[in-house]
Amino acid sequence: MKRRDFIKKAGLATAATAGFPYILPSGLLSAQTTAPLTDHVVFVLFAGGVRQQEAVLKRYLADSQEEDVEGNIMYNLLTGAPPESKIAYGLDDAANNIVGGIPIDPVLQTPLDQLGTLFPEVRFSKGGAGHYNGLATGISGNYALAQGLRSRPASPTIFEYLRRHAGFDATDCWYVGAGIGMSRPLLNYSNDPEYGRRYGANFLAPQTTFGTPGMNHFMDFKNYHPETEWSMIQEMRHFLNSNYVEEGLEIPHLYNRPDEQDSIKEFVRATFEKVEQGQVALPPVNDNGDLKTLGFTLEVLSWFKPKITVVDLTNIDVCHGSYTNYLKNLHRADHGVGFLWREIQRIPGMANNTTMIVMPEHGRDQDPNPIQDINDWYAYDHSTGNENTRRIFTLMVGPGAEAGLTVGDQDNPVGDATDVVPTIAELFGIKQIVESQGRLDGNARSMFDRM
Repeated sequence: MKRRDFIKKAGLATAATAGFPYILPSGLLSAQTTAPLTDHVVFVLFAGGVRQQEAVLKRYLADSQEEDVEGNIMYNLLTGAPPESKIAYGLDDAANNIVGGIPIDPVLQTPLDQLGTLFPEVRFSKGGAGHYNGLATGISGNYALAQGLRSRPASPTIFEYLRRHAGFDATDCWYVGAGIGMSRPLLNYSNDPEYGRRYGANFLAPQTTFGTPGMNHFMDFKNYHPETEWSMIQEMRHFLNSNYVEEGLEIPHLYNRPDEQDSIKEFVRATFEKVEQGQVALPPVNDNGDLKTLGFTLEVLSWFKPKITVVDLTNIDVCHGSYTNYLKNLHRADHGVGFLWREIQRIPGMANNTTMIVMPEHGRDQDPNPIQDINDWYAYDHSTGNENTRRIFTLMVGPGAEAGLTVGDQDNPVGDATDVVPTIAELFGIKQIVESQGRLDGNARSMFDRM
């Protein structure tokens, strides 16, 4: 039996709701063409620019700092022994005064590459290796070759395809951003005139909404009096505008369906209460922003049980100035994703029927820049045109994925950064419809077609 056939067969008050302006009515255009392989998908953009050398190649310092120390610091995602010396990526060893000397314990008993399918050598084949281009490419299946910040993707996002062609509701679709930089609030729907806002997803920047800015502005959901408290209304409007950037810095018209509005209102209230009581489901180690973002993503999953959730990370990008902190944040991103997968298996309605896909938005340079950190290790950028920045990996686990399968290697790269959108479309049974729209990049193929 062919592998592909095997896989196929195996398979609030105003303030409360204004923070989620993209709750839209569903619009079913076409029926599914094949049976879905899964009920839920979580797509993690393992972002900040990840060098292959420290990730799937498990080279640690050997290909970066001219030190003969190899090892795997992503042992929740990948199989392989950790480094045996010069440990600088973990928790501080206060007893011995060693910074970063204690690696974080694995969250998962079995690494995800043994549970799912790994494409170790995927290519970001077109355009510059910028964060926004990488994020937009991952969710649209097309390269943002002529776009910059403050622009919505020109091609439809996976959210729009699923809402229009699979009939998903708005609260079935979420983009959880690591923040509001890189115009992340513009990535939940495109400028395509046949798709767009009618089929968009919810956007949430949890560290803004549930962090200090949100706590200060609308935790109590107070109704301000327009005559005596106008300055507070203006301040809240400025806060919300800064979260949801749109043309002219205006919040677009809202299309909240009543039942979705009520659910979101209650979610916001309940989550603020969890924040106050210290009960947000954070990873065991949660000492950077990415780990907190993943914790709030779990809150979204537990409450709404979305069909499609995209979450992006960002802290790995410190590699521009500190290789040591880059290693730390790479290790923590692995920890957080392992935690996310473990906890998904504990959510009623999502356990055992959720597929997770992990892919960096782009790579990093082969050669370092001149900056040295506290350990005298050189930092790395992600330069436009550098071939090493075009090397990424993709990992899929859960329904639809074949356990322990590796597709491609350094000598035989297989896969493109645009592949995730047709893969998700196939997981939900609408790949043929999506491909027929003519909006995907010419290199984009479902990972199932590449296996």
